[in-house]
Amino acid sequence: MTVVEVPCGTYGYLGPRIVARAKRSNPWSVDLEGSVLGGLSRRKDLTCSRHSAISMMSKCREDSSLKRAKPTLADIARRTGFGTNTVSLALRNSRRISERTREIIGAAARELDYVPNLVAKSLAANQTHTVGLILHDITNPILTKAAKMIQLELAGRGYSVLFATSDGSFEEELRAVENFRAHMVDGLLIYPLIHDRLAHLVELRAKGFPVVLLIGAEDAAVDAVGVDEFRGANLIVKHLIDLGHRRIGMITQGFSMRQPTENMEKFNGYKAALRRAKITLDRSLVVTGPVHSIACGADVTGQLMSRAEPPTAVFAASDVYALGALHWAAMHGVRVPRDLAIAGFDDIENAQYTTVPLTTYKSDVEITARRAVDRLIDLIAARKNGLPPPQTELVNGSVIERESTVGGPRRLSSPRTASRA
Repeated sequence: MTVVEVPCGTYGYLGPRIVARAKRSNPWSVDLEGSVLGGLSRRKDLTCSRHSAISMMSKCREDSSLKRAKPTLADIARRTGFGTNTVSLALRNSRRISERTREIIGAAARELDYVPNLVAKSLAANQTHTVGLILHDITNPILTKAAKMIQLELAGRGYSVLFATSDGSFEEELRAVENFRAHMVDGLLIYPLIHDRLAHLVELRAKGFPVVLLIGAEDAAVDAVGVDEFRGANLIVKHLIDLGHRRIGMITQGFSMRQPTENMEKFNGYKAALRRAKITLDRSLVVTGPVHSIACGADVTGQLMSRAEPPTAVFAASDVYALGALHWAAMHGVRVPRDLAIAGFDDIENAQYTTVPLTTYKSDVEITARRAVDRLIDLIAARKNGLPPPQTELVNGSVIERESTVGGPRRLSSPRTASRA
């Protein structure tokens, strides 16, 4: 006779056992022994088929797996002999607990495969220590750099980041916001796709939900920390005007006179610089691209330069578009800056390493990320007592002059404050 025992215990608890005695004759005789902890003293002999016996043994294994609870602080305390409060402090690396004690408790936690239950902690504290981050274009190098800096800043404050991209779709932006709320994030950082369609974000803030826009949006009824794009564009265009240019084109994306989007402030800065120099705005010199790419920048530069009176200088609303303009010029024998001056915006890494290094406006992404995170953390902390009035903080950058406009690199020593007149 062969005896097969299947223990169903967990952490030292010997639960029900199935003892299957295989006899020469079929069917099998299966004994079920009661649980010691269950207080069962009686024993039942059942007669069943071999298939049923195996099924019962499998069921026992499944029941054992279900009953096997995740290790808790109490389990670690029992194993080490320390109190649960000491265990909790040690696992949080508290200096109130000696290094040796922390080592002992840490080793026990690893042996038991203990994992902190963040969900339970979040429910108890009504805080998940997660933040939602929404970008409108993951291919934009300045936005991906900002996302990296934001993640590092939040990690340093004990927060994790949930990420989403609207990918140029306002509907996707709305879905991402609702998704993050369903995941109970503590707050939201967002590069909105359309700068004048913020009602959904204004409504969130009105309900006491912390939201910070990553754009320089003034009077938006939502907290905002972003680059002063008006000032940056104004300074770049003024730089071109100071070099003697009067016909200055602009390349941008996602912009139309009827539906302003992410580059509206840059367009307004461009217009203000022309107006201050008493240069009439020629709308035929403002061209838009359907996507944000170097190839698109080259295409729209070709459109711009096909005008009856083409510009002598081009302001691209991003360095990506400016690189496309440089490529178009190289392919068509147009000398930069002698025949056509080109300036960008952002100062991405590739801007200074092109064949003709690019003049651009340097956005201080690190400062923007740090201050945006600071503001969001302040809002999260203030949430219980009601959010303070919204604030807008504009982060200044600087014009970087390179060969694409002047033939020699230098930084403007003291850029003048852009006028919004």
